Amino acid sequence: MEINEVNDEPPEELQPETQENAEVTKRELTEQEQVLATRGIPKLVLFYSIPTIIGMLVNALYVVVDRFFVGQIPGVGSDALTGVGLAAPITNMVGSFALLVGIGTAASISIRLGNRDKEGAEQVLGNALILNIVIPIILSVVGLIFLRPLLIAVGATEATLPFALTYTRIILAGCIIMFLSFSMNHPIRAVGNPKRFASAQLLGGLSNMILSPIFILWLDLGIAGAAISTLIAQSITAIWVFSYYFTNVSGRPVLTIRLKNLKLDPKIIFSIVAIGISPFFMQVLGSVINIIANRTLLHYGGIEFGNGDNAVGAFTVVISISLLIIMPVLGINQGSQPIIGFNYGAGNMARVKEAYKYSALYSFIISLIGFILVQTMSEQLMNLFGDDPTMNEIGAVGMRIMLFAMPLMAFQMNTANFFQSIGRAKISLFLALLRQGLILIPAYFILPRFFGFWGIWFASPVADAAALAITLFVVFKEIKIMNKKPLT
Repeated sequence: MEINEVNDEPPEELQPETQENAEVTKRELTEQEQVLATRGIPKLVLFYSIPTIIGMLVNALYVVVDRFFVGQIPGVGSDALTGVGLAAPITNMVGSFALLVGIGTAASISIRLGNRDKEGAEQVLGNALILNIVIPIILSVVGLIFLRPLLIAVGATEATLPFALTYTRIILAGCIIMFLSFSMNHPIRAVGNPKRFASAQLLGGLSNMILSPIFILWLDLGIAGAAISTLIAQSITAIWVFSYYFTNVSGRPVLTIRLKNLKLDPKIIFSIVAIGISPFFMQVLGSVINIIANRTLLHYGGIEFGNGDNAVGAFTVVISISLLIIMPVLGINQGSQPIIGFNYGAGNMARVKEAYKYSALYSFIISLIGFILVQTMSEQLMNLFGDDPTMNEIGAVGMRIMLFAMPLMAFQMNTANFFQSIGRAKISLFLALLRQGLILIPAYFILPRFFGFWGIWFASPVADAAALAITLFVVFKEIKIMNKKPLT
């Protein structure tokens, strides 16, 4: 594999301490950093992950609840639900930039704190704030100008375009709120405060679940109400996130936003982008895959059932259900990231490897539980989202097929996060591209030609199995390197 020949060392400023300089103390460790450096790994991974899992589950649940109420809009629920699904590739594409800055910032801060460089960590935080203001303004302007042709390109039809337009315009207009609430929350997790990180997610998720029925049904705003409730919930989250940096609501913060650091530094931006590029491309690829899937479903669904919109609606529901499995896995990944990043920065390879092992184990257990529920309750899950019999039938069968190999995908996600956490951007990017781009996209074009409509749904488990084999090869090779050259 080409990936094995690539020199993929982290940027120089993110290199771990060596034996020669490991004893040099730049400053005393804080209490939270002492926990990262000394507490038992199995419990530590859970300590950091459980609050994050709860927060991300609530966020996934509010997406499901949001789409549930959209599906209940009288007379147009099915078309409105499809409209939200068609808007997803565009809103997710915008979100990928917030993910790039948020994850890249968190990992950069963790490694710098592991190197006992608090000043450098605060410089990263200041640069991240500026990026989270400039980037969404650009995306809002460009997105609103080209929105209609973009939605048509992703597969919007005459029946679903009005719903997709209404929803996406509101989300794009307020996407700066999403950046500030989502991206600026990740550094809080990186400094060793998972409870505060999760509380922000919980606050936003619960707010949206309360506001969604009020704006969608009670105020009769329909799909516009879904977008408005989302932005209000994100605004509440943003206020809570920034209170951490500017007040002592939950004790003195490890890092603060300082005026002197609000100046873009090319080296810092590069370190953020280098680490965040992997999850960025994964989400961008997710949007591209969503577009390809929607258009393929419209075509083959029209042939199989006479109406491709029902197939897109079913796919939208299945994606929503899958979030309830994927988000806890991401919670494990994000919970383990500061542990892996800090100990890598401190040169403790034994703790790095142990944290990876337990995060992979916990991810597998979560995905296995999700697999069992999906395989046994797909009909009941589909029936929650409306009474369209065709859409529900397609979704029930498609869900069991599409999510059949979920445990394999969970391991692959976990491994990509591991390399991202230690600053190995090229390997992390390769693993992100592997399943989503190099295997899944071709599968969407090839399998339907042989298996028709249901070949679209088989593309995911085929990609999961193929990606697993290559991922195992890469990770075992890298672990062997760590074993041969321990730093502590």
